[in-house]
Amino acid sequence: MHLLVGLGNPGAQYERNRHNIGFLAVDEIARRHNFGPFRQKFNGLIAEGTIEGNKALILKPQTFMNRSGDSVVQATKFYKIAPEDVSVLYDELDLAPGKVRVKIGGGSGGHNGIRSIDPQIGPNYRRVRLGIGHPGSKDAVMHYVLGDFAKADAAWLDPLLEAIADSAGLLVRKDDNGFMNKLAIANGKGGESGPHSPARKAQSEKPAPKAQSHIRAARPKQPSAKVPETGPMAAMLKKLFGKDDA
Repeated sequence: MHLLVGLGNPGAQYERNRHNIGFLAVDEIARRHNFGPFRQKFNGLIAEGTIEGNKALILKPQTFMNRSGDSVVQATKFYKIAPEDVSVLYDELDLAPGKVRVKIGGGSGGHNGIRSIDPQIGPNYRRVRLGIGHPGSKDAVMHYVLGDFAKADAAWLDPLLEAIADSAGLLVRKDDNGFMNKLAIANGKGGESGPHSPARKAQSEKPAPKAQSHIRAARPKQPSAKVPETGPMAAMLKKLFGKDDA
């Protein structure tokens, strides 16, 4: 049996927060694979079902993010699930929107949900990091992760959630590379008007025009001077440059 844990904060006010992308992902898995209804248990919401013939559980801790481990440890103990059969899906600031990375073990990366789970069940579970991008300033992080996804984010978010649900069987079978490859392909196809679209990429790869100073660019072009062919000036130029009459 495999336990899929989505991380987020409970309550309608947090439902579309970037910090809740883990909840959104496991909700889509449950919907796509016809899981049973979520019920209250283990200080969380849990649903049972099968993914490509493999028994699976989905857990959404309702303890708030920084106590997610309290819920996860209860579920793993009750069902006797080893850490290697646990996959935790959560938001990652250090990945571009739509990018996904899977790894086993490692540090928390400053994520409070992971920081809560590690001491409860150990670090050797599967971490499914879902990129949401970084606001650019450390001071803006709290407001950013607890802010809702923008409407424009649907261009990459919806295809990502669908691809996660479609590829959940690979995750349950522990085919991490296969899972990441499937999502990379989906990310390439989704969001044709987004920052990572093929059109945008092609546009960004066009060579920049040759640099020109703003002084030169602003200076009007002067007509080229006409060289005199007769008269004293013409005679002087012929003497200077050694030109003979044709």
